[in-house]
Amino acid sequence: MKLTPAHPATIAAMLAYLNHWLAPDNLATLRPKLGFQTGILAGFSLIASVLLGVTNCTTQDSIQQRLDEDLKSSLAEVVPANLYDNDLLQDTVNIPSAKYNIGSTETLVYKAKKAGEVTAVAFKFTAPDGYSGAIDMIIGIDRDGKILGVRVLSHKETPGLGDKIELAKSPWILSFNGFSLANLSPEKWAVKKDGGQFDQFAGATITPRKSVQATQRSLQLFQDEKDTLLQ
Repeated sequence: MKLTPAHPATIAAMLAYLNHWLAPDNLATLRPKLGFQTGILAGFSLIASVLLGVTNCTTQDSIQQRLDEDLKSSLAEVVPANLYDNDLLQDTVNIPSAKYNIGSTETLVYKAKKAGEVTAVAFKFTAPDGYSGAIDMIIGIDRDGKILGVRVLSHKETPGLGDKIELAKSPWILSFNGFSLANLSPEKWAVKKDGGQFDQFAGATITPRKSVQATQRSLQLFQDEKDTLLQ
């Protein structure tokens, strides 16, 4: 549709009306009226909404890009680069996970493929019952069910005690590497204080205990859904 330029007389009339409306004497007359005050408030709300919308549109792409970069960095820590030649962020599958108590009713699983064959998978999971709250983690598992790596993404555990689950604070999280449900019996998926394989922390047994339990449940998810995940 072709727009026709406004006639100069129309523009002049509009400017004259605007000048009259904004004249101090006229504004002094309108200011006490409820309709004027409501209109001013609505105008400011509209301007604020427009500015927020514009800001959201201009930053949305960059925010998503940063989130993708952070996720790729986390995936790289639990799945070696030599195991895949595909885009992990694009090759995914959703798996029902409510019964495993790992923080969500569905889990998004990232498939690592080499020459079209699934070599490993990775997914986020949560130990919902840490000492100070949920412990969010990510795990990489090879096609045989062995752990390639586990990392902590976020937590609220006690600094100097429970935070040793972080690789930056302690190598403890590396103790999962190489273990699976096949090569470690169920009773050994526990901290040593409970008769298991994994060390606990002095003064903070709950944090490693719950991390071990959640990791075992994540392996159980992989084992139960192996046929689907390795397609």
